[in-house]
This record gives sequence, C-alpha cells and structure tokens, in this order.
Amino acid sequence: MDESVGLSIVIPVFNSSQTIGCLVRDLGSLKISGGLEIILVNDGSTDNSQQVCEELARTSLVPVTVIEHTKNYGEHNAVMSGFRLVNGRYVITMDDDFQNPPDEIPRLYESIQKQDKDVIYCDYNVKQNVWWRNWGSWLAEKTANAVLDKPKDLYWSSFRCVKRFVVDEIARDRGPFPYIDGLIFQVTNNISFINAQHHSRRIGKSRYSLSRLIRLWSSIVVNFSVRPLRLGIFFGAGLICIGALGLLSIFSELFFLDIVSREGNLLITVGFLIAGGQFLMLGLVGEYIGRTYLAIGKKPQSIVRKVLRPKKENSSYSGNE
Repeated sequence: MDESVGLSIVIPVFNSSQTIGCLVRDLGSLKISGGLEIILVNDGSTDNSQQVCEELARTSLVPVTVIEHTKNYGEHNAVMSGFRLVNGRYVITMDDDFQNPPDEIPRLYESIQKQDKDVIYCDYNVKQNVWWRNWGSWLAEKTANAVLDKPKDLYWSSFRCVKRFVVDEIARDRGPFPYIDGLIFQVTNNISFINAQHHSRRIGKSRYSLSRLIRLWSSIVVNFSVRPLRLGIFFGAGLICIGALGLLSIFSELFFLDIVSREGNLLITVGFLIAGGQFLMLGLVGEYIGRTYLAIGKKPQSIVRKVLRPKKENSSYSGNE
C-alpha cells in the first residue's frame, strides 16, 4: 500500500471547465503536512473539462492525476475510480463547484488526526441548495437511518475525510451501483463530524436531477439491507387487517343496518389497497432481482478511457472498473 503523501483529494468532474482550474489552484496553495495530491475523475463531461484537467496535470505545482471515464457513470462511481489511485494516508472527497470551500480542508484533515477517527464528515449549518435537492437529501438521510442503522445525529455529506485503510477496503467493491457512505458504514462505525460552511455554486446549477436522487435513494434501500423485503410481511399483514375490517363493516351494515349502498365503494377501496401493496412489493422484489442480475452479469462500475499521471509519471491506461 503506497502512502507517499499525507493527503489525497478526490474530485469527480462533470462539465466543470470553468471552475476546476480555480479549484485546483486554491487547493495547491494549502499547507498540508506530509504533502498533497489531487485526483480528478472526469465522469463523461461534454464540455472541454478533459482538456482543462490534462493541462492542470502538466502545469500544476501540486501532483494532479486525471482519470477519464468513457461516459457519465455518476458521482459515487467516479469517486470509486479515484479511490483506486490514491497515494495518501488520508483521503478527502469533495465537489467540483466550490460548494465545499477549500479553506475547510486543513481543519478537516487536522480533525481526523486529532480525534483518531476513521472517517469525519462535514455537517452544514445551512445548505445552499434548491429546496427539492434539500428535500431529497433529507429523504436519503432518513432512509439511511432506518435501513443502515446510521446514527441519527450523523449527517452524510460528499465532503468527508477517510483513512486510507477504509478507502482500500471500499475500493474492493466492484458492484455497478456503489454508494460510498453505505460502504463506509460496512467497514467502520468509528465516525464523527465537524461543522463546516456550505457555499452556493459559483457557476451553473445543480446537476442532481430528480431521477438521480431517486437512483441514490434506491441504492440506499436495495444495496445494503433486506429490511425493505421484510417490511412486505408487515405491509401484507396490515392489508389483511384492513380487508378484514372492511368485510366486517360490510356484514355489519347488511345484517344490522340493512345498508348496502356503500358496499361497492368499500370493496373497491380495499381492492385498491391490496393491489397497490402487491405492486409495490413486486416492484421492490424486481429491483433486488434486477440489480443482482446486473452484478452477476458483471455490469462495469465504470470504464476508464485513460489515466494521466502527474509530470514525469505520465502514462495512459484503460480498462473496466
């Protein structure tokens, strides 16, 4: 295990040609004990982000490694590619849009060493996101609390510092639907957090669409627990109880009140409840089976077109991740 520098910073890049240069320069000015390297993972950008990243690898005073994906695989998949090439004793992940301020990095780096934690997250007092993005994050957090036994006072953010041995364990995962925080929690629960600033995007708008948030939520639900399937037992039992109460109500009205006008409505309501529950559980089971099928079929987590290493170590590599 190569630990030639103190800190590696992994940054997924997507259509960030206007910001990534400034971000790398700001990071390069930080004073980090043990040294610093930057891993840029271009996750299928459609602008000239790749050219900008390659120029940074050639000219930056701080070692910059550039990984190019053949297409857009998603933030977590990009982070996994970066994890496999880090050299630092500690690894920080952050966004490419300046919402994670670079000047918080020394404090995050010092905190994980002083507290002797395996992972430290940055918790935001105020998040500068649109309302639906904050709502999606809230839903994902509540789901993780229920499914993964995550401590309720711990906020999972993409701005985190992780010890190298945890990163190496996570990097072993080759599944097509990685969820970094879930993988971290499988390795360790020696986790803490610090409060940090969260800034607005300097340029553009959030790339997290509603479909991406739904995909993230489904990864939390399906990838790390069978509890949702077990909920089907209780859900089915609840529907049986509702149906039994409905039938009891019908018979009571027929025999004691001689009322039949609401019988059809009640039957329709109970029928819809039962059918809805069945389709919900069938969809959930289908999601489990589908992901298992894709994993067995070795759907790639990502495909790397090439890797550009810093300065004299420049080389190219391609292959499935």
